[in-house]
Amino acid sequence: MSGPIRHIVMWRLRGDTPQERLAARATVKSAFEGLRGRIDGLTHVEIGVDVSDVDYACDVVLVSEFTDRAALEAYATHPEHLRVRQELADIRTARFQVDYLAEENAPAFAESRSHRRSEVVAGE
Repeated sequence: MSGPIRHIVMWRLRGDTPQERLAARATVKSAFEGLRGRIDGLTHVEIGVDVSDVDYACDVVLVSEFTDRAALEAYATHPEHLRVRQELADIRTARFQVDYLAEENAPAFAESRSHRRSEVVAGE
């Protein structure tokens, strides 16, 4: 694989009450947002917190992009990433991951929101 790699991870988190789950979600979001600009080759970090509250949904999703496979592999053992993983180890109950080759001609993340919005408006 060559080219940019998209790395998507979803977690289910511990929490016996809605307040505990909200706190766990905020902790994960804050921890991964703190990695912005700290890891070479990590070009995009987006953290989404579930708002559906359906019982089969994950609590948090991380959508990140790396310059290439080597950058993703370096991220796996980067001290900042390992620190975050350690901090969050006790609140995760399940983890799901997908890594794939991102299309190089696809719109950039920042552009994609407005691109999607224009498609919706055009289709209304």
